[in-house]
Amino acid sequence: MIRARTLEGVAHGFLGREGGVSIGVHAGLNVGLGSDDDAAAIAENRARATDAVLAGATLVTLYQVHSGDCVTAPFADGERPRADALVTDRPGLALGILTADCAPVLFADVAAGVVGAAHAGWKGAIGGLTDSTIAAMEALGARRDRITAAIGPCIARASYEVDDAFAQRFEAHDPANERFFAPARAGHHQFDLESYVVHRIASAGVTRIAALGLDTYADEARFYSYRRATHRGEPGYGRQIALIGLGAETGRP
Repeated sequence: MIRARTLEGVAHGFLGREGGVSIGVHAGLNVGLGSDDDAAAIAENRARATDAVLAGATLVTLYQVHSGDCVTAPFADGERPRADALVTDRPGLALGILTADCAPVLFADVAAGVVGAAHAGWKGAIGGLTDSTIAAMEALGARRDRITAAIGPCIARASYEVDDAFAQRFEAHDPANERFFAPARAGHHQFDLESYVVHRIASAGVTRIAALGLDTYADEARFYSYRRATHRGEPGYGRQIALIGLGAETGRP
């Protein structure tokens, strides 16, 4: 399990594929309800991941849709809102974000007892997902000058080739976004998703941000990758999870 110094004092972790019970193309700690893995294996993996980060907590996840939307937990038992970030000030909940190349982002304001988690693919990132998450945390009493953040394993620039139309979309949003693209073969570019997400969070006024620099595509032993599985023509792929939660000692006073 990978942790970030910026989130010290808060139960959290970025879990890869190691330590689970799934087999085949999903081998390891696959937690993806949307995968075609064995349901019992997925349930066991989700329980192991939750207990590793915050033993006894209730796992809360979303129906992720690559949006810019954030919701506040808890919600009704069994409900998975269609959104890509969630926040809470309730102890005993483990907020979980699933990824397989997109950037998992964990947030905390320890003083306020508020945490958040976001699934920042390129659509959500450019659509203001991290801004929505920070605003939702503020609604619970957090302050953005106290919020800390960490960006976990995601696809790195060296592994993320995109076409001209993709790059032009970002440059139309802000011409300065050109700096997140490096030259590649004709008509293509290498996109730095992690740096773009850091930029969006910093632009919102959060100053303590850890970018872990771990490439999901390149490190097959540790991480699942949708793009790697697609390039290989594999029949499926697993999802890893990033978790954050409040124990009784870090909840709101």
